[in-house]
Amino acid sequence: MGMFMSFMGKGRPQPPPQLAGFLMRALYKQFAEKDIRSFEAFQIAVLDIFNTFNSALPGKHVDVPPQGHIEECFKEWKEAAKATKKKRIFINFMTQSVTVNKSDDYTVITGIVTPPVAMAAKRAGENVPQLKIIKAIPDVIFVPSATVLALITMKLSRRIIPKSLARP
Repeated sequence: MGMFMSFMGKGRPQPPPQLAGFLMRALYKQFAEKDIRSFEAFQIAVLDIFNTFNSALPGKHVDVPPQGHIEECFKEWKEAAKATKKKRIFINFMTQSVTVNKSDDYTVITGIVTPPVAMAAKRAGENVPQLKIIKAIPDVIFVPSATVLALITMKLSRRIIPKSLARP
C-alpha cells in the first residue's frame, strides 16, 4: 500500500517521475477505454478504478472521493476539448482525491480487546449449568466469531449514535 501511495504522490519517498507517469498512463488508458457520455458513466468509470485498487491491494484500502468532487471533475473533463487536457484533469483528480481509508481508534481497540475477553467469557460460561453447551464450541470458532460480532456491533453503534453524543 505504501508503494501505491508513493505512486500517487501521497507518501514519502517519491517514486521516479517515469514510474508515476507509467501508473497514471495505465489508469487513464483504463478510464479512456470506456464510453463516457454522461455523469453516471463517468462515475461508474471512476468507481471501477477505485474498485480495482481495493481488490488488487492487500491491507489498507483507498476511499472513493465524495460525489461532489466527482461531479466537479466531470464538468471540467466534459468542457475540455483536447484529449491531453482531459488526461491532465483526470490525473490531477486522481492524485488529489486518493486518500487511504483510516481505521478509527474504536475499531483497533475492539479488535485487540475482544479475543481475550471472549476467551475469559467462554471459560466463565463453561462453569454455569445453563451454558454447558458452550463447552461444545471450539475456541477456534468461538473467539473469531465473538470478535467479528463485536466489530460489527461497534461499527453499527458508531453509525447509529451521533459523534456529538459519543464524545463530550
